[in-house]
Amino acid sequence: MNKVTYFTEEGLNKLKDELHFLKTKGRADIANQIAEARDKGDLSENAEYDAAKEAQGLHELKISKLEDSLSTARIIDESDINTDKVSILSKVKIENIKLNKTFDYTIVSEEEANLQEKKLSVDSPIGKGLLGRKKGEEVKVSIPSGEVIFKIIDISL
Repeated sequence: MNKVTYFTEEGLNKLKDELHFLKTKGRADIANQIAEARDKGDLSENAEYDAAKEAQGLHELKISKLEDSLSTARIIDESDINTDKVSILSKVKIENIKLNKTFDYTIVSEEEANLQEKKLSVDSPIGKGLLGRKKGEEVKVSIPSGEVIFKIIDISL
C-alpha cells in the first residue's frame, strides 16, 4: 500500500492537469511518432520505431506513477497546521550558521518540491532535519557535501 501524500490544493491541481495532458495530447503525440516511424518501412531495423515505442513505455509509466500519487493524495487544510514547530506546508526561515546566510523555504511533499520556487521536499535531508523542530533550535543536517548546521529563525504559513 502506498503512503498518503499531502498536497496543497494548488499542487494537487497541477498534478491533475499534468495527468490530463499526458493522457490526451501526450498519448496522441506518441501515437503519431509511432505511426510515422511505422510508415518508414521494415520495423525490425527501424530505430525510430524502437525509440518511439520506448518513449511510449516511459510515458505510460509516468502516467501510472501520477495515478498512484493521486490515489493516495490528500489536501492539507492550513487551519490544521501548528506553527509552533516545522511541519508540511510550513514556511521556514533558516540560517546557515557557517555561511551566516538565511534561506526561506516552504516544506512540501516530494511531488511538489521545486527549489526554484523555494519548495523543499519533506523527504529531503534538510526537510527531514527540520520536521518537528521549533523556532530558535539549531539543527545539524547531513547533506551530500557534508554536515550543515541551520538555525530556525521563523516558522509561518
